[in-house]
Amino acid sequence: MHNNQENNIYRSFIVSVSLTFIFCLSGIFIVISVTDRELIYGQARAEARALFNSIVMTRKWNAHYSGVYVEKKAGIESNPYLENPDIRTIDGKIFTQKNPALMTREISELAEREGLFTFHITSLKLLNPNNKPDEFETRALRLFEKGEKEVFEEETRNSRQYFRYMAPLHVEKECLECHAKQGYAVGEIRGGISVTFDIREILSIQKTNTIIIASLAIITISSLLGLIFFFTFRLTKKISDAHKHIEVMAITDALTGIFSRGHIMERFSEEMERAKRLQKDLGCIMIDIDNFKTVNDTYGHLVGDKTLRDVSRILKNSIRTYDIAGRYGGEEFLIVLPDTNFEDTLSFAERIKNNIREHPIVKSELTPAFTVTVSLGISSMNNKDISIDNMIKRADDGLYMAKNRGRDTVAWI
Repeated sequence: MHNNQENNIYRSFIVSVSLTFIFCLSGIFIVISVTDRELIYGQARAEARALFNSIVMTRKWNAHYSGVYVEKKAGIESNPYLENPDIRTIDGKIFTQKNPALMTREISELAEREGLFTFHITSLKLLNPNNKPDEFETRALRLFEKGEKEVFEEETRNSRQYFRYMAPLHVEKECLECHAKQGYAVGEIRGGISVTFDIREILSIQKTNTIIIASLAIITISSLLGLIFFFTFRLTKKISDAHKHIEVMAITDALTGIFSRGHIMERFSEEMERAKRLQKDLGCIMIDIDNFKTVNDTYGHLVGDKTLRDVSRILKNSIRTYDIAGRYGGEEFLIVLPDTNFEDTLSFAERIKNNIREHPIVKSELTPAFTVTVSLGISSMNNKDISIDNMIKRADDGLYMAKNRGRDTVAWI
């Protein structure tokens, strides 16, 4: 039950940390992706503004000189919306005027043929029907009237993506030469110029960046999750090992390595309840090392400690796997024998007594070994044993009887 609860805690911790990392990192990469998209479209807007400003500067230059004249050769038509657009030189050549609007359209046509971009000058008050605004331009012109400085959007035409940009044209003094009859005044918005160009390359860059960002996100999240699982596994293993070590320390006597008094009493109580419930036998052996004070006084406390450890080892090797042996206190030991009647308990006690006598205690390689003996008191559960205290008292009384009989013997009451 304890392990299941601990595993659930670790599992909940790993899931919580993993979800937190996934959420945070996903948010970061989404922000990066959106920012990248904004930067790319910001580049498109900057390019559109540059084109718009270029054509505006070109128009201003044209308007400053009241239009420019080009020789009227084959294929060159005069502007029908200008009064007297043609002039004849003394040598008989004819030149026709290219005003800003016509120049804008012809530059746009040239750029479109080159696959670069297109300009379109338009207005809600038209002189030339060819300059009629489309849906985007009409919406932009309405927004300009409300104070917008620029309008842009992405548009699909024939399965191709285009970026459209439009900014207003304001009436300047030079413009009144052609547009004064329309009632415009200097500073008013008389229309706008839209810029359109293919953004397949931009979208390709964006797609590539998105793939890179998504790949980095997956790799980063996977790597971090892997590290989280790895270090969490190591941490949980260390914690689990620490818990096991603490549990062992809590039930183990630090000097001898066998069960502590608290744990053996707890197990004794459990076995008695089991024996009563199932009507089984239960045996108990109290053991005391004879003349242990003499060992300490003669050889020192370090040898005394080694004697306790050696006796404990012999006890562990003398009992069955399901028997329970522990240090009761000082040089006293307690053994609980489940499913063991009196005769078998006595047999166990005799074997333990003999095993201890037959295994000398080695102080060091340079000094001779010595032997110790033990006195043992035994008891077996009967109808009078209503608690472990009764069994321990009878075994303890047997122990003192063994001491009084000269030690190195087994006694009972």
